[in-house]
Amino acid sequence: MWNRTLSRLPRGRRLPLRTVAAAAVVLLLLGGGAVAAESSSGSSAAPVVTIGEHGCGAVLPRPVAGHQLIDIDDTARDPAQVYLIDPRGGAVYAELTDLLPGATRSLSTTIGAGSYALRCVFSNGVVLTSGSWTVTGSAAGAVPGIQPMPDLALGAPVAAYRAYVGRSLPGLLADSRTLDADVAAGDLARARTDWLTAHLDYERLGAAYNSFGDFDDEINGMASGLPLGTADPSWTGFFRIEFGLWHGQSAGELLPLTKGLVSAVQGLIADFPSEEVDPGDVPLRSHEILENALQFQLTGIADYGSGTTLATLYANTQGTQAVLATITGLITARDPQLLASIDRGIATVQGELLADHADDGGWVPPSALPRAQRQRLDGDLGALLENLSSIPDLLTGRTSA
Repeated sequence: MWNRTLSRLPRGRRLPLRTVAAAAVVLLLLGGGAVAAESSSGSSAAPVVTIGEHGCGAVLPRPVAGHQLIDIDDTARDPAQVYLIDPRGGAVYAELTDLLPGATRSLSTTIGAGSYALRCVFSNGVVLTSGSWTVTGSAAGAVPGIQPMPDLALGAPVAAYRAYVGRSLPGLLADSRTLDADVAAGDLARARTDWLTAHLDYERLGAAYNSFGDFDDEINGMASGLPLGTADPSWTGFFRIEFGLWHGQSAGELLPLTKGLVSAVQGLIADFPSEEVDPGDVPLRSHEILENALQFQLTGIADYGSGTTLATLYANTQGTQAVLATITGLITARDPQLLASIDRGIATVQGELLADHADDGGWVPPSALPRAQRQRLDGDLGALLENLSSIPDLLTGRTSA
């Protein structure tokens, strides 16, 4: 499987990934991405299925729909992913990740009537499937099956997103140069307006930041984590320029920073074609962009004086839409209703953000929003994030039998 682990997180900018408990103690149930605790030593009340190099367990005597608890004992030499599947269509109903040799762990889920089997995918590339068994009856809360997705299915979305970034970077450079020209001319009032335009250009690229390397720190690093905070001489980029523009610094003080911004963007444009986007990053970012926005923008943490974090949040919703556009087909094939719900959620949040413009066309800081308005926006963004959070698990690479 492709590696879903991110490399170094940029300074003071990004949330860590949603942490999942250690693979030895968590089972991911595919219905809505719910997680259920499970014992690494198995359960004495559950039937034991032994897997190994020559077989993925025996047929289970479980003919009745409802909750299923199966202890999986790995006697193979290699770790394995174990899936509960529909052997006819390949849909996955539960998965046990990273089962280690010599370990016994419990697979637990709720299923309805149908045919089922176990699929074992070993780390050495061997894929085995058990015999099938038939379940009769019905059960409340039965987990819906999800079609497995091969790793290569994310190749086209990655290419599409790289193309989106490639088309967007020249606009970022042009608007950064405009900001630099404003400061060079000493027109700081215009620079404040053009700063926001250029900054939002960058914020719409949220899914690609892990491919930007050190350029993300240079272009959009926050002061948090720096030894001297906002006084640290190593602080550069949009947030540093924002701090200066809204804290009375002169054009002479700001000019090296805007020229440095232009240089960093030029460096990013030259470097980006050689950088790789991890396929797993695309579905992850569909959730993480707005998760970061909830932490940094809606709270105002990322406000260094301009009061425009709601504008940034709006740009982040647009970045999320750009990511979703590349994986629409993969999502709808596995959960036909999910994308429509997400689209409605994004439209709701965007409408509320546009209503938060000040009378002069500027943006209201989150702290200045009426309490009820702020709570409504927070609640709607949280509901949207709940829907988005299922995408990374939905689009995890899973080998079909």
